[in-house]
Formats: sequence, C-alpha cells, structure tokens
Amino acid sequence: MESRLVRCVVMSAVCLFVALAGSVDAARKKRAPQTAEAPRLAEESLRAAIGDLIATFGPRYPRGEEYLARLDRIREQKKNASGEQAKVLVAQLQALGRDALIANPLVSGRPILFVARRQYRSDHHNTATMFQTGEINTRSFSGPAALKTIDLARGGRVKTLLDLPEGVARDLDVGFDGRTILFSMRRNVKDDYHLYEMAADGSGLRQLTALPGVSDFDPLYLPDGRIAFSSTREPKYCMCNRHIMGNLFRMEADGANIHQIGRSTLHEGHGTLTSEGTIVYDRWEYVDRNFGDAQGVWTCNPDGTNHALYFGNNTKSPGGIIDARAIPGTDRFIATFTSCHDRPWGALAIVDRSRGLDGKGAVVRTWPPDAVNLVMVGNYDTFKRVKPKYEDPYPLDDPSAPGSAGKHFLCSRQIEGEQMGIVLVDVFGNELVLHAEAPGCYDPMPLGPRPRPAVVPDRIDLGRPDGAFYVRDVYIGTGMDGVKRGTVRYLRVVESPEKRFWTQTNWQGSGTQAPGMAWNDFNNKRILGTVPVEADGSAYFTVPADRFVYLQLLDAGGMMIQSMRSGMIVRPGETLGCVGCHESRHSAVPNLAKKAVGRAPDRLKPWYGAPRLFNYRTEVQPVFDKHCVRCHDFGGKGAGKVVLAGDLARAFNISYMELRRKNLVKVVGAGPPEVQMPYSWGSHASKMVKVLREGHNDLRLDAESFDRLVTWIDINAPYYPSYASAYPNNLYGRCPLNKKQLAALTKLTGKKVTGQHHEPLISFTRPELSPCLVHLKEKGGPPYAEALAIIRAGGQMLAERPRMDTPDAKLHGVDADREAKYQRLDRLQAEARDAIVAGRKYYDTSISGGE
Repeated sequence: MESRLVRCVVMSAVCLFVALAGSVDAARKKRAPQTAEAPRLAEESLRAAIGDLIATFGPRYPRGEEYLARLDRIREQKKNASGEQAKVLVAQLQALGRDALIANPLVSGRPILFVARRQYRSDHHNTATMFQTGEINTRSFSGPAALKTIDLARGGRVKTLLDLPEGVARDLDVGFDGRTILFSMRRNVKDDYHLYEMAADGSGLRQLTALPGVSDFDPLYLPDGRIAFSSTREPKYCMCNRHIMGNLFRMEADGANIHQIGRSTLHEGHGTLTSEGTIVYDRWEYVDRNFGDAQGVWTCNPDGTNHALYFGNNTKSPGGIIDARAIPGTDRFIATFTSCHDRPWGALAIVDRSRGLDGKGAVVRTWPPDAVNLVMVGNYDTFKRVKPKYEDPYPLDDPSAPGSAGKHFLCSRQIEGEQMGIVLVDVFGNELVLHAEAPGCYDPMPLGPRPRPAVVPDRIDLGRPDGAFYVRDVYIGTGMDGVKRGTVRYLRVVESPEKRFWTQTNWQGSGTQAPGMAWNDFNNKRILGTVPVEADGSAYFTVPADRFVYLQLLDAGGMMIQSMRSGMIVRPGETLGCVGCHESRHSAVPNLAKKAVGRAPDRLKPWYGAPRLFNYRTEVQPVFDKHCVRCHDFGGKGAGKVVLAGDLARAFNISYMELRRKNLVKVVGAGPPEVQMPYSWGSHASKMVKVLREGHNDLRLDAESFDRLVTWIDINAPYYPSYASAYPNNLYGRCPLNKKQLAALTKLTGKKVTGQHHEPLISFTRPELSPCLVHLKEKGGPPYAEALAIIRAGGQMLAERPRMDTPDAKLHGVDADREAKYQRLDRLQAEARDAIVAGRKYYDTSISGGE
C-alpha cells in the first residue's frame, strides 16, 4: 500500500514537472540563441526526468527515490542560500543531475560507441563531406581519427578500438546482436572511403568494399543480413556546383553483388532503418526548383522500391534535413535541421509526421528550443544562425520499457568552438555532457543488442528493363479541384538526367550553373513519351526502370496543365502508384474502381523519334527558322519586338536569349519550393503562345511546330542537352573566346561582353551583324576591323570545336575522362546485376575471394 501511494505521488509529480518543463521550454524560446557553452541542468527539468525514469524503469532505476530526496534537500537549502553557499548548491545540483541521468539504463546499460575526429572542414554542402580523391575538394580531407567506446557504468572508462593517425572512420552502425560494428573508413588522403566491419571489441577488422576512385559511406545493416550504403559509384555532380554526389546501394553481407537502389539526380545519404524495416534517408534533388529548397527526408524499401517522401520536400528552411532516425513506437523522427552551405550540423528537431509532411506545424520540439522559430524563415541557409550546433541524433529506446520511447537521445553538440562532445538530451529540458575530448566526438550510439526490424521481401526482377506506374486520379491534389474533369487527356513522362561534367566557370542563373545550361534552371531533360489518361482520371503505363523521371498533365492540345517538380524512380518489375497530382499522403483514398485497373499498362508514345537529350537548337530553333526569321531577324521589321534568329552567342543562341530576357515565355525556372497551381506557368501562361493562338500576321503553325514550341516551354525552357563543355575555362563554360579576347573586345567596343542577362551582343554565326559592332561599323577603321576579327575567330573556334548545343559536338579532355569512368563503373554495375540474376556472387576485384 505504501509503495503504491509513493508511486501515485511520484506520478503526480511527474505530471506537474512535465508541465513545468514545458513552461521552462516556452520561456527559453523567447531568449536569444544559446552560445556554445556547456549546458547546465535546471531543477525542474531534472525532477521531471527522474520522476519519469522511476515510473518507466522501476527496479531498473533503483536510486530514483534517493535522487528525488537529494533534489528536495537542495531546493530547501537554496531558499536561504547566498554567495558561496549558493554556488556550492549549484555544483551539487549539477553533480546530482549527472548521477541521476547517467543512471538511466538506456545510458549506462551499455558502452557508447563513438568516433573521435575533427569537425569536417567547411567546404560546399552539408553532405558533400567525402572529399574524394581527384575531385574539387580533395584538399579538405584531414585526419586523424579513432573509433572508441566509453563505459559510463564503469566510471567513464574510454577504450580505443581503432586508431587512424592519418585517416578518418565515420558513419557507424552496430549489428543487431551487438557483436559487430559496420563503418566507413579512409586511411589517408590518397585513399577513398570504403566499408569495413569488425568485432565489437575491435578485433577481426575486414574490408568489405575496395573499388578505387569512389567513396562508399553511410552503411547500415539490413534486417535480412545484407547491407545498404551510399556511394559515388554512379559518378554525378550537384547541378548547382561541382561536387561529387552519392546514391543508395545494396550488397551482400560479405561485400558481394553491389548494385544501385536509388537514382535521384543529386544525393542520397544517412540511411537508417525504421522498425518496419524500411530505409529512411536524406535526399537532395531538384527538378525545376531552387537548389536549396529540396533537401528533405525520403523512404524506400531495402530493394529500392517505393521511394516516397517522408518529410520536408516543400520546406524552404531548414535548407537540409539530415541524420533522420525514426523514433520506434511513434509516428515521429528526430533529425538534424541544417543549412545547405554548411557542415552537417545545426539544430535537432523532433518531427511528428501525423501533423503534416512539411512546414513548422509538424515540428514538435527543437534543440536549442528557439530553433523552431527558424523553420520556414529566410532561406536554405537560415539555420547557420543556430547556437549551439548539434548533429548525429540517436534515439535511446528500450522495447522492454515502452514508456521510454522518444524521450532520451544521444547526440553530438558544440562544447567549445568547433569541438563536439557526446551529449544526452531529453524532452524534459535536460542536456548533459557525457564525454568530451579533443578534437571532437561524433556518431554516438549504444554498443549492444537492438531489435531487428521486420524483413521487407524483395519485389524487383533485375532481369526486367522496365516497371509500371499507376495514377489513380489526376484530379486529386493541390489546385486540381479547379480543373474541369475531362480536361486532362495525356500524361507526359520526362527524365531529369544526372550531371556528369562540370566547369570552373559558370553562368549565374538562379544559382551557379557550371557550365551554363539554361536561363534560370539547372536541369537538362529527356522526353520519354506520353500516355493517355482515362476519362475518370486514371492512368497505367510502363516506364524504363531506374530512371529519374517526373510527370506532367497535358490537355487535348498537348499543353501542360500541371507538372511535378520532384522525381521518382521505378525499379525493374516494380509497379509504383500514387493517388493523384500533389496529393496529401495522409488523406483517405476513395475505394472506387478505375478504368486503368485490370488491363495491361500503356506503352509510352515517343515524342517525334526515340528519346534523346533535349536540345533547343535542334528541337525548337527550326520552327523559328521556318516560320519567323524572315521578319524577326537582325534588321527585319519584327526585330524591334524580338529577334528569333538562331545565331550562336556567348552562352546560348540569339532567339533563346531574346525570348527569355523579354519574358515572352513564362516558366518556373529554378522556382520556389511551394507547389505551383495548375496553369500558373508554362505554355498556357506564356505571352508568345497567347499571341500565336490568337493569330499573328496570319501565321498558322502546323501541329508539330506548335507542339515543339509549347513542349519546350512546358518542360521549363531548357537550352543545352548536356553538361559537357568544349570550353570549360572560358566564360560560362560555353564561350569560345578566352578572357584576353573578351577583354580586348570590351575595350574596342565599349560594351561589357563579360556580363550576364543582358541583350545579345555577339553573333558568332554572322559576326558582322553582332550588335556590339553597330556603332563601330558606321565609323569603320582599325577598331572595327580588330573587333570583327576577334568575333570571327570565335566563330572559327566553334566550327572547329562545336559546343554541346551542336548535334555533332564531341567530348574533350577531362569530360572524356569523366565519361569513360562513368561507363566503366556502369559496366561493373551491369556485371553485378547479371551475377545476381544468375545466382552468382560478384565482388570488387581487390576483395579477397572475389571474381
């Protein structure tokens, strides 16, 4: 009876102090951001935590009542304390807090595994930390590092499992039985990251991957014994800069049969498991969107099927949501809210997905508390303001004590300067430094057994070249209630290919395009084809497997009504589906029969020939040459409105620059993160199309010519088909004239020919018609002749070495080397897939026992 009464009192105290802790957090949110000072424990937060530990663990937390009694004594003594006595009581409170919080079985029940290393050097991006050999930021790599454990049950004894005087170990994962450790390691700056495994005591180190010139990182054990990880084995670069990116891969436990399971155009990393056995990972990709507004959390099955949004694809701030780990027993996860151009640190946040998949409303708690006020504020780099910085969150949960779920977390936290320490945080407001050592501590997690999630069976057939996609009703989704049923007649499938090449110079069009690709977007495109949409809004069709594609809704005239601005991947043999266009993933789906169900999938109808990279000069310019240039040429009667000649200029051609700079086409470009409404951009919203449809000087375009124009606009007005460059060190990565020639031309003409987004000044096709020469041509003389000679030299260069807007362009120099590496790695992947289909094992060639 007495123990029951004590327990009731304790539980009442827990409820009271949880409420007080909430008040404390609310007060903290009003303060200025915290500095990187060591955290201090507060009485109210500590009391709430102790009470909850008593209620949750009972006899497994045997000194709980003693801790509460000590806390009561400190509180009583504080009432009359002053001066030195008050300082002594503060010290006693901190000591008590350390004893009480470390006594948590989740904290001291097992050693804590961690990495000791420096913070990654500030470079480009929150996940571009591989610093791979031969890439632009190799120089940013630095050791040393060590794999260590700390045993808090034994007085904080630290043990070194692996020492790397010149290297780095990172991205730890502990086997489900607690007996093995999986990690990525790079021994020195001449090495690259490969995957390794060793026993929990540091013995038996063995290498699992060994392919040179690639980075394998972020490994995780899968429930069926296989391993997933991220890798640069399909070499691609971020579209807005020059840094190598990675995708998700999977292999056998011994390193055999490595094959790719993720295909987004930029980066997939920090994979972790949910209790259901699916993978949660952070993904960076942008289709017709700004580079910093699309770094959310996604999920997929271990075989790479069913890639789907988890949270944050339309959240502009934070710029990156990384390190996500599902909190077992809840619909919540914890992650690092970071910035695009920063190290992989920032705030910690608990997100409740039942409250939404975007925005501030789903964020239920942050560390520091006031960081929640930065969600959806500013831009992709707003979270640089956060102080102190946190990273590497790890939920501490015990299946035998369900009440512990989502309350206690390990993490790395700023201690002093850039030095990070291992910190325990809880939902009661406590933060306790468990361990700190120079140069810093990262990736903390318990070293011991953990529950093995469910095994999700494979659903792919690697022998198949395609998969299928099913749309239940295109009229369901954001803004689609304003589109009359029957309006959508076709669905277009467009591929957004990866970036395989980069240049030192760039075109600044809504971010760094290196090289220039389009007026204000990064993407090149490949139209795969169209399929019909049933009258009830359903569609069912095949898609080439393992392509990063997006969908567009078209009306009877082939004009775009709505477009995805993200991508999807269908794996071989997979059938993937969605409810509608930008549908809510939490909404109920009407169980209605659809016409597209129960029949064979439609095949894609090609767009005027086999799928190919879209080239403005070959797909669109011929329409202007045939119908428009006779009036809209230099000196023509329509030149005052727009020049539609196809002459080659410094970055693009004349007609493209004229249409874009004069806003005659309305496209989203590298647009905002928010879902755009139907008809808000594209051909329906473009002035040029409106003029053509209303009639322009009795001009009547044939159906194909009109379709080519509107299709170009609707796929966001791309120009170049490829990121490859014939002039990687020249202006925009596209201009045939070098810096010296451009400087001379500027001096001769008085026109700044090195700027961007102004009127076309140069025609390399017809140099004498170059607008920058008009005033010189009237005077004649040596300046005109010299300037004309420079432009003619540029035209001759383009004839000898065509750039990528010319159909017969060739790869040169480093681009040819990069393509050769891409093809070599692609062949290795094909060999691994063939081995899997045949039931054989295929290894990296330098792994012992490999083929």
